[in-house]
Amino acid sequence: MNIVLSRDGQVRVMEDTVAHAEKHFGQFCSLLAAYTRRTARLRDKADQLVRQLFAFANTEGPGLRASVKDFAEDLAKVQDYRQAEVERLENKVVNPLKLYGAHIKQTRAEIKKLKRAQNNEIKQLQKLEKLRQKSPSDRQMISQAETSVQRASADASRTTRQLEEAVGAFQRQKLKDLQKIFSDFVTIEMVFHAKAVEVYSGAFQTLENYHPEQDLQDFTAKMQGLYGHHAARPRAGSDPSPPVPWLPTSQSAESAAQRQRAEEEEEASEDGSVDEAPVEDLRGQGLQT
Repeated sequence: MNIVLSRDGQVRVMEDTVAHAEKHFGQFCSLLAAYTRRTARLRDKADQLVRQLFAFANTEGPGLRASVKDFAEDLAKVQDYRQAEVERLENKVVNPLKLYGAHIKQTRAEIKKLKRAQNNEIKQLQKLEKLRQKSPSDRQMISQAETSVQRASADASRTTRQLEEAVGAFQRQKLKDLQKIFSDFVTIEMVFHAKAVEVYSGAFQTLENYHPEQDLQDFTAKMQGLYGHHAARPRAGSDPSPPVPWLPTSQSAESAAQRQRAEEEEEASEDGSVDEAPVEDLRGQGLQT
C-alpha cells in the first residue's frame, strides 16, 4: 500500500507539471499573438503616415518637399523591417507555442493511462483484502487474488516508469523550448530595433539638414507677386468708374440714380414736402462718385 501511495504522489507531481505548462504556455501564446497583431497594426498605421507625408510633400516648396519625401522613404523602410519582424514572430515564437498544445495533450493521455493502472492495482488490493477477511481458509481464491494483485502492481510499476520517462522528457523539452522561444523573441526584437535606429538616425539627419529659408523666400515672393497684381488695379475714385465695379458703367450709374430717387420719393411720401435742390445735388454726387 505504501508503494501505491508513493505512485499517487508521483502522479500528482506529474499532473501539476503538465497543468502549469498548459496554463502558462497558453497565456504566453495568447499574449505574444496579441503582441504580434498589434505590431502588424502599428506597421499599417505607419504605412498610412507614409502615404500622408508624400501627399503633403507634393503641396510644399522644393526644399521641404525633398526633405519630407526622404523622411517618408526612411519611415517606409522601417516598416519593411517591421513586416519582417511580424513574420519572424509568427514563425519562431507564436507557432511553436501553438504547437505546444499537442505535447501537453499527449502527456496528459500518458498520465490517464497510469491512473487507470493505479486504479486497477488498488481495486485488486481491495479485492484481496476482502477475500482474506471473508474466506481466510480459501487458499485457492486468495492465491488467485494475490496473482491478480501482482500482475496489476507490475503493470502499474511499468506504466509509472514509462510515465516518469515521458514526463521527464516533457520537462526537459519544455525548458529548452522556453529558452529558445524567448531567445528568438529577444533576437527578433533586437534586430528590428537595431535596423530601425540606423534608419531613424538617417531620417533625423535629413530633417536636421533642412533649412526653411529658401522655401520662405519663395513663399514671400509668391505672396508679393499676388499683392502686386492686386495693387496694379485702378483705385476707386481715380477715374469715372462706377461705385459698383462688377456692373457696366451705364448700368451702375443708372442703378445708383434709381436707388437715390426711390429713397427720395419714399422720404417725400413720409414728410409730405421735399426740397428739390438738395435732391439734385445728391443725384449729381451719386453720378460723379
